[in-house]
Amino acid sequence: MTVDHVRLSKRMSLVLRHRPETAGLTLDANGWVPVADLITALGMTRDQLDFVVEHNDKSRFAVATGPDGVDRIRASQGHSRRVGVDLDLPPAAPPAELFHGTPRQNLDAIMREGLRPRSRSHVHLSVDVATARTVGRRRSPDVVVFSVASGVMAGAGDLFYRSDNGVWLTTAVPPRHLSVKRTNP
Repeated sequence: MTVDHVRLSKRMSLVLRHRPETAGLTLDANGWVPVADLITALGMTRDQLDFVVEHNDKSRFAVATGPDGVDRIRASQGHSRRVGVDLDLPPAAPPAELFHGTPRQNLDAIMREGLRPRSRSHVHLSVDVATARTVGRRRSPDVVVFSVASGVMAGAGDLFYRSDNGVWLTTAVPPRHLSVKRTNP
């Protein structure tokens, strides 16, 4: 993606995940907004939007045609709590083990308190160590990757959801279901 497309992707993420009001938009209960409204609000073209959606390395956005024939767009996950979006995802049986990458400075707090969504609606989990490490490195090169006993949690009644782009979501992970899987040297 070009620098302009990266900027546009970041702006779309801000609007569709955290602050729709900055573009004069209101998301519906499931996080959708008409594509035409987003295009107008952000001053872009449909070709630009389609390029960003198609080429985003994390498949952050989903586009769907509603029952009324109107194309809509939403962020696949990562919404702030204050936005109050329900992605309307069905519960899904997770793999036995999932992973979460985070800067090493968070290690002690996470081992005490577990993984919590903080300002987001869900904790995000990856299916492999490499992806978790990449996610953790967005904030620091010194990363710890946690193994999450997701199968055990699901067996105990905890709910998991799989977003449109394959990210696993849950409301929290208690410390007893965490172990350090991998750290940087």
